[in-house]
Amino acid sequence: MRITLLAVGKMKAGPEKDLFDNYLIRLKAIARPLGVTDVRLLEVEDRKGRDRPGQQDREGEKLLAAVPSTAQLMALDEHGKALPSKALADLLQSLLDQGVGEWTLAIGGADGHSPALLKRADRKLALGPQTWPHMLVRVMLAEQLYRAASILTGHPYHRV
Repeated sequence: MRITLLAVGKMKAGPEKDLFDNYLIRLKAIARPLGVTDVRLLEVEDRKGRDRPGQQDREGEKLLAAVPSTAQLMALDEHGKALPSKALADLLQSLLDQGVGEWTLAIGGADGHSPALLKRADRKLALGPQTWPHMLVRVMLAEQLYRAASILTGHPYHRV
């Protein structure tokens, strides 16, 4: 299975990118024995401050265009379900057991996801009731995926 973190906007060099890259490297290594063949970040362009009306829909179109038709799509959304780390690990294992070839996790822009993307999403995930900066969401999601894989492999990173 390939996991794609799909996001609006581009990460710039800095501590958030360094931390994200660190978790991505660790995730790729620990998830390989589980059957995860690749983990990648795919970024679509955002147009901050330009033509705000309709921006959410335009970003949604770009995100949807990047999602393979056969992919399981999980949208990060404030109205989604917050999952404990163990439940996210169980979901990852379930997708692997089902033979899902592509799992795409979409992070929207400043205005959230378009209705079309939310309709296409197989699941919606919330990272709690707070609103988080988009660049931190990438780090948090990468960390939670790493934690999920560590739970499944019995790695001591996740202690109960």
